[in-house]
Amino acid sequence: MINIGNIQVKDNVFLAPMSGVSDLPFRELVSEYGAGLVISEMIASRAMILETKQSMVKLKKAKNQKHSVVQIAGCEPEVMAEAAKMNEDMGADIIDINFGCPVRKVVNGDAGSALMRQVPLATKILEAVVNAVKIPVTLKMRTGWCDNSRNAPQMARIAEDIGIQMLTVHGRTRCQMYKGKADWSFIKNVKQQVKIPVIANGDIIDYDSADRALAESGADGIMIGRGTYGKPWFVNQVIQHLNDNTPQEPSLEHKREMLLRHYDAMLSLYGNETGIRLARKHIAWYSTGLRGSAEFRNRINKMNSPEQVKQEIKDFFVA
Repeated sequence: MINIGNIQVKDNVFLAPMSGVSDLPFRELVSEYGAGLVISEMIASRAMILETKQSMVKLKKAKNQKHSVVQIAGCEPEVMAEAAKMNEDMGADIIDINFGCPVRKVVNGDAGSALMRQVPLATKILEAVVNAVKIPVTLKMRTGWCDNSRNAPQMARIAEDIGIQMLTVHGRTRCQMYKGKADWSFIKNVKQQVKIPVIANGDIIDYDSADRALAESGADGIMIGRGTYGKPWFVNQVIQHLNDNTPQEPSLEHKREMLLRHYDAMLSLYGNETGIRLARKHIAWYSTGLRGSAEFRNRINKMNSPEQVKQEIKDFFVA
């Protein structure tokens, strides 16, 4: 059990916010299997206030999602505060602030992990958001900007003092991007500085890495990102593993039915043209490791008919 302010979360394995991946259809599948929390894709606070169509799509709550967690990003305290309040008014249960995104266009806008090297501005953002809402506010960050400035412990103390209710730490610096290995042991330095829950993130792709991330970090829970690609059931499998149960691997038939449901949900949300294009990466991930998957992906990537794609999926995912 993890307490995030006044919210109790039963399981300590969460789905990470991933732009272009953890959209509504994916969150609904992960929630259906079971997860401690599922977090929305990162939403630019200014775009959210302007109510762009893209940001509104990202805000939708999954049907089976018990707690709605919306992650916002930006560099203007007042705008971040307004975006947080809007989300609260629309039913969000938790606001998560992004100090972790390493992508160049986000960092160049002084948002995401750029804020790890701008502590005064980061502090103002945390204060503005916490003071703007009555619901819990959490923070996701990296260990620091670079190896010479791994200031996550300092940021953690500041965040807790301001009123942040939970911290998630990706075990890399911004300069590492996604290269090298996540340093779970460094996260222990953050855990030792605060009393609020700390969640470890980065390179958790199987049961062994889940066990080691928890052991080395001393964290209260883990957040899984890329390990869920093509496997919306994986978060729940890790929960079962950590509870000393034997996780069940879905059958090929079950994976086929999940993929078909996922595909239909994406077409319904985005429309055929955009949905077909966005779904291709998910189809590729579902098929990873299966015999003939490369040829299957090549065929799928050339198809523009939903019915043709679905028939190809039915024909490929057979025992």
